[in-house]
Amino acid sequence: MTGELSGQATTGELGYEGALRPGSLEEFVGQSRVRQQLRLLLDAATMQQRTPDHILLAGPPGLGKTTLSMIVAAELEKPLHQTSGPAIQHAGDLAAVLSALTPGEVLFIDEIHRMARSAEEMLYLAMEDFKIDIMVGKGAGATSIPLEIAPFTLVGATTRAGLLPNPLRDRFGFTAHLEFYADDELESVVTRAARLLEFDIAAAGVSEIARRSRGTPRIANRLLRRVRDYSLVHGVAGGTDAVQAALALYDVDAQGLDRLDREVLRAVVERFGGGPVGLSTLAVSVGEEAETIESVVEPFLVRAGLLSRTPRGRTVTRMGWEHTGIPMPPVS
Repeated sequence: MTGELSGQATTGELGYEGALRPGSLEEFVGQSRVRQQLRLLLDAATMQQRTPDHILLAGPPGLGKTTLSMIVAAELEKPLHQTSGPAIQHAGDLAAVLSALTPGEVLFIDEIHRMARSAEEMLYLAMEDFKIDIMVGKGAGATSIPLEIAPFTLVGATTRAGLLPNPLRDRFGFTAHLEFYADDELESVVTRAARLLEFDIAAAGVSEIARRSRGTPRIANRLLRRVRDYSLVHGVAGGTDAVQAALALYDVDAQGLDRLDREVLRAVVERFGGGPVGLSTLAVSVGEEAETIESVVEPFLVRAGLLSRTPRGRTVTRMGWEHTGIPMPPVS
């Protein structure tokens, strides 16, 4: 999440994240079509006693891609090896990971679109034929040595599916596109998390958190923990008043916008007359990375109807102007 709730996760936060993750497809809330598709793929592979096809999970952050990769391994009763695209910057990095896999193991690569190109090319052969070529030596004397690797299932996760090269994307047997959650699904997520955290929260409070969670379970769980902390420290019940007070403290407004969301809207309105403005210029104006604006802030603002993306740049909509409280200039 952006703004005041973002930053490096503490050990306690990571522990809570793990405790709240569902352990099976039946426990997983939302994404019903994806769950049905995965169930069919995994059951068919189990019945045929073969390694399942490689799986690509695409969608915005916080919708459950990492959780689903863990569930795939759990359903197959196989170990899970986790790594990330930024950690694989050389073909040798990938070769070390692949050569250590055991038969049937699930390899999860988060942000797979950020892998080095040389590693991507090695992955093509590994995904299709379960072997890799190791280059020994340099220059004219270099020799390629084929190395067999154990059959494995690759689960790749990406927030930017369009950045994946076609040869890599085509080698996935199944591609799932995760969608933002509806409020009733988020209420189920919050209710389940509250039960696991042994936090007594009113139904109205659950609904309030769900409405402000930007369609994202990860954010819903984080907001719930902040409300629980507020209730604990101030000695109040987990009702609507506690939810509103806690989220106001953390700068999360009634529509789920946080500090950075509002800064982006106000920057476009106040500094650029409502737009259009380019992504890099907008990022510099709010002191944030362009990738954060594009992958974290924009998807929600566009989905909420507050911001639009045009060929000329980002433009604040009429609803966005109303949200900032600044009168929209008349259209000439």
